[in-house]
Amino acid sequence: MAQLIKLQDYVSRYAQDIYLYPSRYVRLKKKQWEGLKEKWENKPDQPVKDFGKESSSELPDSFLDKIKSRIRQPGTAKEEEIVPEGPGQSDDQDILMDADAFDSIRSIKTEDGLKQHFLDHLLPFQLKWASSTLTERSFISKEFTHDPTLKFLLQRFPDTFLILYKPIFLLKKAPVEAELVLITPAAAICISFIEAEEDAAFVGSKDRFWIKKIKNKETKILNPLIALNRTEKIVKSLFDMYGVDLPVQKVLLNRNGYFDYPLPPYGVQFIDKRNFEEWFMAQRGMKSPLKHMQLKAAQVLLQFCQTTSVRRLEWENRTGEEK
Repeated sequence: MAQLIKLQDYVSRYAQDIYLYPSRYVRLKKKQWEGLKEKWENKPDQPVKDFGKESSSELPDSFLDKIKSRIRQPGTAKEEEIVPEGPGQSDDQDILMDADAFDSIRSIKTEDGLKQHFLDHLLPFQLKWASSTLTERSFISKEFTHDPTLKFLLQRFPDTFLILYKPIFLLKKAPVEAELVLITPAAAICISFIEAEEDAAFVGSKDRFWIKKIKNKETKILNPLIALNRTEKIVKSLFDMYGVDLPVQKVLLNRNGYFDYPLPPYGVQFIDKRNFEEWFMAQRGMKSPLKHMQLKAAQVLLQFCQTTSVRRLEWENRTGEEK
């Protein structure tokens, strides 16, 4: 299950320490899958607490005091240190499943069904990781909780794939909306999804508008390469600026229809219904672990993403009590 490291302009705990959270996620996912599977196979009545998490999700005052004491003064290189790991020293960042995920497995008959159940219950927590930190949160739009494209990306790609979904870059104090950026161990892939009705065909050209054909009906759409090229330019510029040695690719993706572009421009992969399965399986088959250059690439992009958030209520209350 791919990792959502940035969602639009929401605060992300991955931005705190990109070298920590991806490996933490992989470790927690593995542990909690094994716990869920063990309960399903052998111990349907065992208490949830033994399987679902590494430690309690409660935040005692002593723990909050310890973490708040680690917040650095403004002007330092990092304003907030990552929560230390260990017994009694983790918050909801060490929880990927809720109690319901463990309590609702009695009726599941197959391991494939259990896997889908597991992935579905991970999704809300991935959205939580991509919209909150220990001290801040962003208000997530309902469109993302039911976004079929986002669900597809997160559930069907490997754990080592890092996703920036509809990120907003802040460049020269101006926000710039970008297309999806998928950072794999081998490349950063800028992707535009161009999909409509089943078997719709998109006729491409160098013009500002393309033609979408479905049966006998034709409509104009904005040339999707405009946004895709803009995203590639941003990613390449930031990589060049910070010495990130990772190839940048462009993909125009249509899973249920077709592209018709007689002389397609160089440097763009057109993936449609005819070759999607081949491309998709090649990505899923990538067995490479997380790479240092991949994480550096993610760090650079996150550094230039816009973030809109508020202080979490429990921290506001603590601040008020201390005054």
